Amino acid sequence: MKKILRILFSAITGCLIYFLSNFLYTNYLKSLGFLWNVPNNLDNIVMIIIILLVIIVIYITISSFVINLLFKKLKSFEEFFTKMSLKEIMVNILGICVGLVISNLLGIAILQYGIVGTLIVLALNIIFGYLGYQVVQRKKDEVKIFGTNEYHIAKPKILDTSVIIDGRILDILKTGLVEGKIVIPTFVLEELRHIADSSDALKRNRGRRGLDILNEIQKQLKVPVEIVEIDYKDIAEVDSKLLKVAQEMDAIIVTNDYNLNKVADFQGVFVFNINELSNAVKPVVLPGEDMEVTVIKDGKEDGQGIGYLNDGTMIVVEGGKDYIGETIKVFVTSVLQTAAGRMIFTRTNGDKASE
Repeated sequence: MKKILRILFSAITGCLIYFLSNFLYTNYLKSLGFLWNVPNNLDNIVMIIIILLVIIVIYITISSFVINLLFKKLKSFEEFFTKMSLKEIMVNILGICVGLVISNLLGIAILQYGIVGTLIVLALNIIFGYLGYQVVQRKKDEVKIFGTNEYHIAKPKILDTSVIIDGRILDILKTGLVEGKIVIPTFVLEELRHIADSSDALKRNRGRRGLDILNEIQKQLKVPVEIVEIDYKDIAEVDSKLLKVAQEMDAIIVTNDYNLNKVADFQGVFVFNINELSNAVKPVVLPGEDMEVTVIKDGKEDGQGIGYLNDGTMIVVEGGKDYIGETIKVFVTSVLQTAAGRMIFTRTNGDKASE
């Protein structure tokens, strides 16, 4: 495929070079006194040989570089359009077509001026096509596709800084649970960069982890990710900016920040809190149930042992101090839900038997 494209590129470029040079000579250089020491009527065989030599030179020198560059650009375009929803593709095409129609209507009167008019029309096509694309990019969320139910269209999800640094959002997105495009405002990126450049080693590592998570989301997942160039100079706090963006875009904020969650609820902005999701999917245990736990350390109270489930839930074992380092069977006495998470209080089966 690449060889065929190289040959086509070389042939087209060689012919264009020949005809352009012949046009310039006939219309401009000859009138200025630049005469070539060749007969006025070149023999057809000589002309064919010249064109073939130009084509061969182009094929050997630059065709491979140009075609490889073309394939790279096509690959980037493919990835760009794959991440876009069908609605976005249709709206963007519509915007570009409207821009091209307007430019050609304006250019009808200019085409009569020869090559100058053609160049002006070409410039108008580029300008209005780009203008149409930019307009629909800003207004695409207001466009409703005929025949679709707006309640079935997933709202955009805006990631805040804390949830990006946390990293669990990457695994959640891999499950396909979160629908709709992912929106990253530029002020969130700036905050991440600021944290990544911090003099404090812990903050610096957290910021770099957040940037790595964003790169993984863009590279590994098929979820459409959009960087929105938006900022509010009159608003200082990032959380307030997030709320304003969510209100303007009718979007959902994805966070694990408890305070942002509360403020968003007060302002009527829907929030997807991954801490609430994590608590919701934890296995349910009831008082009286048996379970196995590995006791790993002492508890605060005398004789207590502490263990953990795989999801990080703390298990307090009454009488578990003597079993540190062992995996034992216990029964649940009570479950306590706190702001920090869930705690399960248990006793060893020996204590159960004594009762």
